[in-house]
Amino acid sequence: MAVEDIVIVGGGLAGATAAKTLRAEGFAGLVTIVAAEAHAPYLRPPLSKEYLLGKVGEDAVPVVPEGWYAEHDVGLRLGVSVTRIRPGSRTVQLGDGTSLDYGSLLLATGATPRTLRLPGSDLAGVTTFRTLDDSRLLRSALAPGGKNVVMIGSGWIGMELAAAAATYGNNVTLLGLEDIPLAGAIGPDLGQFFRGLHERNGVGFRLPASARELTGADGTVTGVITDSGEVLPADIVVIAVGVVPGTGLAQAAGLAVENGILTDASLRTSVPGIFAAGDVANALHPFTGRHYRSEHWSNALNGGKVAAKAMLGLEATHSAIPYFYTDQFDVSMEYSGFPALAAGAEPVIRGSLEAKEFIAFWQQDSRVVAGMSVNWPRTPQPGAQKVIKALISAGVPVPAGRLADASAGLDQLLPEAA
Repeated sequence: MAVEDIVIVGGGLAGATAAKTLRAEGFAGLVTIVAAEAHAPYLRPPLSKEYLLGKVGEDAVPVVPEGWYAEHDVGLRLGVSVTRIRPGSRTVQLGDGTSLDYGSLLLATGATPRTLRLPGSDLAGVTTFRTLDDSRLLRSALAPGGKNVVMIGSGWIGMELAAAAATYGNNVTLLGLEDIPLAGAIGPDLGQFFRGLHERNGVGFRLPASARELTGADGTVTGVITDSGEVLPADIVVIAVGVVPGTGLAQAAGLAVENGILTDASLRTSVPGIFAAGDVANALHPFTGRHYRSEHWSNALNGGKVAAKAMLGLEATHSAIPYFYTDQFDVSMEYSGFPALAAGAEPVIRGSLEAKEFIAFWQQDSRVVAGMSVNWPRTPQPGAQKVIKALISAGVPVPAGRLADASAGLDQLLPEAA
């Protein structure tokens, strides 16, 4: 394989995984990760789950042990941003005035939280949530309990943070634009399942509702005024209304951008020598024939591997079935599949929502396109997610009654058992 310098822009899971894969594949050239954050690459899922709840420490967050980069001769340029890409000369300009040459460039620039332009949004106690530093601060604020917490946003992150805040013994109110939380992602019935879970654990909802103004005293937030005029007391306000992919560098360099950086199935962008992976990549998925952008860790993990191999000229496609998980109170959920294909479909349920142990299957033309398991036993094998992914990949029709029939083992659903 040709030896050429590789620069990775972005210090998250996709970038670190790409560096690991490059070395594992025998690449001997220079590899440099440039990251705007001062921390070495770390995992994001624990930030709103185990780490936020104090179940694990910061030693559980790094992608690789601290000494790995030096041991594998991977350069880390932390706390510095890339300000410009020059595709013609294959160089990147850094904010400290230096530049780096590249043979191949990986953009793993992630995403940034959306903000709300509200009166009072600059008050102390008001925060978005994305980084390790965000999680550190929120954990220290929530841990004593007894605070009034207003969560703005009823998506997965908002619901996870609300669950953590309530678990610490805080008074939590969640605002969202939907009639039912998560309904846009998993439908009204399952969204109501999660709402009921939260309400039984003390979380209050104002749906649909939005924040009109944040009030404060002595520079610190004291309340949230909703669009209905209700005043909610607030010591902590978290704005969790989604993220925006970090496409600024790519767009300025002339790369094709549409809801992220457009790539083919091997994560090549429209400019030779430049690849994209992770939250920022809107990649062509071989299964659907459509571009798909995902903000979940499995996408970053698999995308980093594919991009690294593609940069080395190896055959690699980003064909993994999308996957994510969430932990809220006593519910552990895993989801595999394509939400866009599942949208509007009535889920087929195996098990019991009341018992909080079930699998939901979504079908399109009798073919499984997505599946969600909640507190489903992982033994005996095969596990629910293995079966769901196998059914999606096989693309064969499965009668809804067969999916719902809990008297038959999950292994009977596998394509080879048909």
